[in-house]
Amino acid sequence: MNSSKSPGLAGFGVLRNTTCHTEKKISVFFSIIFMTVGILSNSLAIAILMKAYQRFRQKSKASFLLLASGLVVTDLFGHLINGAIAVFVYASDKDWIRFNQYNILCSVFGICMVFFGLCPLFLGSVMAVERCIGVTKPIFHSTKMTSRHVKMMLTMVCLFAVLIALLPILRFRAYQIQASRTWCFYKTEHVEDWEDRFYLLLFSCLGLLALAISFLCNAVTGITLLRVKLKSQQRQGRSHHFEMIIQLLAIMCVSCICWSPFLVTMARIGIRESRSKETCETILFALRMATWNQILDPWVYILLRKAVLRNLYKITRGCCGVHIVNLHVWELSSIKNSLKVAAISESPSSRQVNLQPLSSMGR
Repeated sequence: MNSSKSPGLAGFGVLRNTTCHTEKKISVFFSIIFMTVGILSNSLAIAILMKAYQRFRQKSKASFLLLASGLVVTDLFGHLINGAIAVFVYASDKDWIRFNQYNILCSVFGICMVFFGLCPLFLGSVMAVERCIGVTKPIFHSTKMTSRHVKMMLTMVCLFAVLIALLPILRFRAYQIQASRTWCFYKTEHVEDWEDRFYLLLFSCLGLLALAISFLCNAVTGITLLRVKLKSQQRQGRSHHFEMIIQLLAIMCVSCICWSPFLVTMARIGIRESRSKETCETILFALRMATWNQILDPWVYILLRKAVLRNLYKITRGCCGVHIVNLHVWELSSIKNSLKVAAISESPSSRQVNLQPLSSMGR
């Protein structure tokens, strides 16, 4: 136990002074419940997204649905792999010395924690960028953002997340068992080496950057859609844009609420020169908040769909007894009408040219 630098006992030094404890029965119960709910929720969301993708395969919504499916699949495997390891650790009474003598399981757990943490954040930012391009530059989006390009972006995002997760292993720096003895991550106690600080700050900065990109792109997309709605009287071809921006805003809010505590906590640990004041309970609470992100993400696609929103609109209109929004907004049209409306809103001169044939036909 005193030789924590030896290969067989790497990462066990933290087990000597465990500062927080968890009830085994309660922890196992909640881990199983969270894993089951997450798997079922993500499976249902995948079925909904794949059905929608088959219907919109040739339209501008297809690329968004493909990215969303990648996000939900990532969340599904995150629940399945990380949840299974966590349940095994709890069921084994957190006796890491018995089943992790060569630190293999801890390394796998740490890699999965980093990968399934960063990959959904990256995918959320890519989805925001894709929708921003689709709304502000529809012609470029329709010609350049094909399914093949979207699949390439998905692959690049996953490979980049894998590289970040494998970086400590490539540098022969083992993942550490945390003070609660229930999970593995970068070194968070007695962080003195610059490389340990670098990993914590890299993880935090990449996650916060992804959230910032999502916020900026969603803001631009929302403002653009509002300007188009105010300038143009035509309402066809934009309902799927509004549906997607509502889903993106919900994803962004869920990610910010769930991930910000953990990202900020890791950044504070990495920045502090002296011994970190973050307690084990604080880190564990922030981790559980981040875990909720993978449970709530699929419900964004399950609940915030056009059919569900239309029913909510009808219920609200029935309760209030007034017309809040014209239901015609939610009518779908082809990509041709969508591009036409966006082109008209972007170019005043083209709108005048398009109105001339209409006026001549009226005569």
